[in-house]
Amino acid sequence: MSIAELSRRIGLSKSPTQSRLRRLESEGVITGYQALLDPIRMGLDHVTFVEVRLTDTREKALGAFNAAVRLVPEIEQAHLIAGKFDYLLKVRTSSMRDYRKVLAEAISTLPHVAATSTYVAMEAVKEPSGSGVSDDPNEG
Repeated sequence: MSIAELSRRIGLSKSPTQSRLRRLESEGVITGYQALLDPIRMGLDHVTFVEVRLTDTREKALGAFNAAVRLVPEIEQAHLIAGKFDYLLKVRTSSMRDYRKVLAEAISTLPHVAATSTYVAMEAVKEPSGSGVSDDPNEG
């Protein structure tokens, strides 16, 4: 978004808008800028959430699992969870067939995995902009 558009949206002139933007960047509130890709237009509309239970939850085991997860491109998000399982993964693929392959060849072989449970998303109701979810409430 241009400075002019941002200024218009927040109701300030360009100069104070630029000053505030630079301050937010220098203070680390704004950490960077990125291009947002539409995964649905890229053919990646199959989303699953995977609960993962580990055999070992000591720091060394968690570190090994975390490092391995970062190498699997289909794992879009990974969160350490306090609950009945250890991790919740968001996995994005093009189909159930592709997901089954990722589960068998990547997720199940991650360090210390004891068990997994898969939940297939039927519809994204709310996601960050650029994620293929329409802002139109009549669409979907």
